[in-house]
Amino acid sequence: MNTRSFEEKRIEAGRRLGISPEAIPRHVAVIMDGNGRWATERGLPRFQGHEQGAKIVESLATHCVNCGIEYLTLYSFSMQNWKRPKEEVDFLMYLYASYLEGIRPSLMEKNVQFAHVGRREPLPQDVLDALDETVRITSVNTGMTLGFALNYGSRTEIVDAVRALAQEAKDGQIDPQAIDEQVIGDHLYTAGWHDPDLVVRTSGEMRISNFLLWQISYAEFYVTDVYWPDFTLEELDKSLLAYASRQRRFGDTKPKTPTQG
Repeated sequence: MNTRSFEEKRIEAGRRLGISPEAIPRHVAVIMDGNGRWATERGLPRFQGHEQGAKIVESLATHCVNCGIEYLTLYSFSMQNWKRPKEEVDFLMYLYASYLEGIRPSLMEKNVQFAHVGRREPLPQDVLDALDETVRITSVNTGMTLGFALNYGSRTEIVDAVRALAQEAKDGQIDPQAIDEQVIGDHLYTAGWHDPDLVVRTSGEMRISNFLLWQISYAEFYVTDVYWPDFTLEELDKSLLAYASRQRRFGDTKPKTPTQG
């Protein structure tokens, strides 16, 4: 099992990239886009794009582990994706169930804790079983957290948080005047996590797509024209170098480098 500390990994990665270890983001969120277009441009059925895209995830996660990144959140299937053709959705559900089972040995070897980010309904039972078992098995791990945004929508996440808080207020468990940003954050799917520092989007699209709207308020963005199935570790390193060069602003007048953020 990989038990080196986050700090040790960041020092090594910083030396490799030529940047300060403190300039490596703690949380990277990725919008994995372009699977279908990758396949279409090659005259292939869309499902082959999804298959190829799935192959990228393990190497990307391993690279993030080795860089000392503490959280990696992957946007895999939005609540709006149910509108896609039934054949494509059915294949994706099959792919998720089988992939989640197959990735467990690697997660254990890399000391990665797996987490589902999203609503459970209406995911099919075999996918829920695969999610639950992967969460259970990896719950003992203490390294990077891999968040899998499956059946996810940020507005829905916020609605769920508001409903939970409203019920707590109704039951007298919380004073409405005590609700602040921290309390709301504690009711999101990512409760207890460090907010994303860097959001990576593939395929060149310039939109957020209802992804972690609350959490990415001050995140830095890196957009590449590369489709997700062609996303390489070199591309990931480019995003880390771009992040390290940014001056981050958090609503004040004095910009901060990532080492100060």
